[in-house]
Amino acid sequence: MDKWEETYRARQAGEMPEPAQLLRDYEHLLTGGTALDIAAGEGQNGIFLATRGYTVTCVDRAPSAIPLIHAHAAQHSVSVTAVAADICTYPIKENSYDAILNFYFLERELFPVIKAGLKKNGLLFFETYTVHQQQFDGPHHPEFLLKPNELLTAFLDLFIIFYHERIDASGLRPRAVASLVAQKV
Repeated sequence: MDKWEETYRARQAGEMPEPAQLLRDYEHLLTGGTALDIAAGEGQNGIFLATRGYTVTCVDRAPSAIPLIHAHAAQHSVSVTAVAADICTYPIKENSYDAILNFYFLERELFPVIKAGLKKNGLLFFETYTVHQQQFDGPHHPEFLLKPNELLTAFLDLFIIFYHERIDASGLRPRAVASLVAQKV
């Protein structure tokens, strides 16, 4: 059994984790429409968009995440579509989404698919670990860590609203992350 399946299977549908600070910081850009939450986990980021008028599809490969997503959505009086699927094979149709969320999941082969999946003026919110994470707890394999400016370079053909690489020591554990908010123009 995969580690995420075990993690979500062990959790009860208690209080939903907080949505990403990046989403909260740029909430003023959220105007509704359709959204895709990649590697959704417990769904907090997609549910945040659903409470702001989006029709949201949350995709996570762990089947045990799906009941948690539905329970959290119900707690917030919204409905989302939750799908247990490998996002690498999930069909992301061109020009389909007004927002795509990708938090703490890195599959470089999806970069062009994500860009194509955004509608004109669609927003991308992307945040994940950088190579500097190797000095802290968490993922250490280079396959799952961004090189300096890699995320920025990968999405330069979008309009960059915000980009920042940093060591974030505000939570329980320090983490090295890159954050991007971009818009397809």
